Amino acid sequence: MSIHPSAIGFDLDCVVVDTMEAFIRLAREDYQLEVLPEEITEFQVEECLTIDQGIIDAIFKRLLDDPLASKMQPMPGAVSVLREMATIAPLTFVTARPDSAAISAWLNRTLGADACAASTLVAMGDHDGKGKHIKELGLSHFVDDRFETCERLHCDGIHALVFEQPWNKGRHNLPSVASWQEIAELLTTVDGCQLSVTS
Repeated sequence: MSIHPSAIGFDLDCVVVDTMEAFIRLAREDYQLEVLPEEITEFQVEECLTIDQGIIDAIFKRLLDDPLASKMQPMPGAVSVLREMATIAPLTFVTARPDSAAISAWLNRTLGADACAASTLVAMGDHDGKGKHIKELGLSHFVDDRFETCERLHCDGIHALVFEQPWNKGRHNLPSVASWQEIAELLTTVDGCQLSVTS
């Protein structure tokens, strides 16, 4: 598989943003609840954790409303790959987050103004229906951690790559990537050279 940076888009949470780390950290710091990463085996965390729904909702509200104040971190390797991609083509993100302002501020702070200057961010407020936006943006490939989303995209004729997380392993037959290094290895410049990424 060879993908030009202009042809691929990304989900944000648990692909670009390390949402799981932030959830676990806030559960520990604010509610004295210890959650291990391997315990989060479902996309909807209330289906696998014995935590009060009100606490789960409160944590995710903070992560949605103010990712900067919540000190959300990027996924390992994401920053260097995305910055290098941005020197070749504008970055594109399609997220189920309902509001673009807060996560746009996080992207600008994390990736830098130059990388985000020409980027496109679509905040849908829903997990379904990404295919329509991805096609309108002229993308052929998309990376998402929710395997159900990737299966829908595949049916829509979009090359979906599942970003491996505990809640999607062994639950699909689609191509997957386990890290941003693996994503970088799929990217090529217009003349067919592999993307040059420094850590």
